[in-house]
Amino acid sequence: MYTKNLLLKHKLVAIIRGADPAKVPSVADALYAGGIRALEITMNSEAALEQIQKLSRRGGDLLVGAGTVTDRTEALAALEAGAQFIISPNTDIEVIRLTRNRGAVSIPGAYTPTEIVNAWKAGADIIKVFPAGSPQYIRDIRGPLNHIPIMPTGGVSLENIAAFQNAGAVAFGIGSALVDSREQFSDGWLKKLEQRATQFVNALRDAE
Repeated sequence: MYTKNLLLKHKLVAIIRGADPAKVPSVADALYAGGIRALEITMNSEAALEQIQKLSRRGGDLLVGAGTVTDRTEALAALEAGAQFIISPNTDIEVIRLTRNRGAVSIPGAYTPTEIVNAWKAGADIIKVFPAGSPQYIRDIRGPLNHIPIMPTGGVSLENIAAFQNAGAVAFGIGSALVDSREQFSDGWLKKLEQRATQFVNALRDAE
C-alpha cells in the first residue's frame, strides 16, 4: 500500500490543529520544504474538510490525512474530502473498517496492551499510542507486541524522538512541538517552522 509505505518511510506526521485555514497552505509548504511528507488536519479545526480537500489535490508525495476522527460519520466525510489516512484518539471498529474498505490507512488510538491488540485485530494498519507517555513504555509494549507497528503521539519532542525510535516506534505524530498554531503567523515564523521540521527529520536520521 503506497500510503502506508510512505508513512513508514518518512515516519513523521505533522499535526495541524486550530490553524487559520487561510494560512494552512503556507504552513504545508514550510513543512514540506523542511522534509515533512505527511500532514494531519484535525477534524476539530475550522474548515477541516476544506483544508483536507485543498491539500489533497496537490498530489505528489505529500500525504494528507484527517485526525481527531471519533466516529464513522467524520471518517466518511474526511475520506470523501480526500484524506489518505485516518487518525483517531480512540479505537472505533466502524471507523477502522470504513477506512480500510475505502483503501485508506487506519491509525486508531489505543494505550493499554488490550486496547492495542483489539485495534490491531480489528484491522488497523498502525496503532497510535496516545498519549505517548515515555519511550520506556513503548519499549515495554513492544516486548510482547513487537509485531504491531506503534506510532507514539502526544509528548514527542526533538529531545526524545530518538529515544522513541530506539524503543521501537515506527512513526511519530508531532503536534505543538512542531506546529504551534498559537504562535504569531509571519514569514519569519514560517522559516522557523521549516527549520524545526528539518531538525525533526535530522533527529530521526541521526538516530538510525
